[in-house]
Amino acid sequence: MESPHSVNSPRRTLSLSKQRRATVSSFDPDDKTSGFGLSGDHGPKPSEVYGFVGSITTVVATVIFFIWAYVPESWLQSAGISYYPSRYWALAVPTYVMVTIVLMLGFYIGLNFISTPSPSSLNTVFDEFSRDPSSNECSLEDEKPIDPISDIGLDRINDIMFNNAT
Repeated sequence: MESPHSVNSPRRTLSLSKQRRATVSSFDPDDKTSGFGLSGDHGPKPSEVYGFVGSITTVVATVIFFIWAYVPESWLQSAGISYYPSRYWALAVPTYVMVTIVLMLGFYIGLNFISTPSPSSLNTVFDEFSRDPSSNECSLEDEKPIDPISDIGLDRINDIMFNNAT
């Protein structure tokens, strides 16, 4: 007798095609015609394939680099590897790359310091998007409309922050 939770039907997948028609495809692991249960027009995305190949290539290149950098020369000669770059480059290339990155970061920070106006410049207070508060006085004393969006003046900011009057 089967358990009450078993299902005899195959797994079904609902997908929407470009014509917005709902289609139902069944997943049968015994079906050898479509290859791993995928339909013939579907497959891995190119970005997935490139990512997989890139990760495998990175691992293989790292292993080759560490073998070249750390295995003694006599072992490489006994393995039949006689032509390889000088061991100097095993230390020089990563050092050059790290120094280049540090210099690029320093250069980027320096450019930001050069392009930032000084604190005494009026460009830090006003720009082309600044809005002066308009003086719209309402005739009704009971209702005060919400002020339109504007910048708060520097004198008012200083008054709020630095005056001890509460």
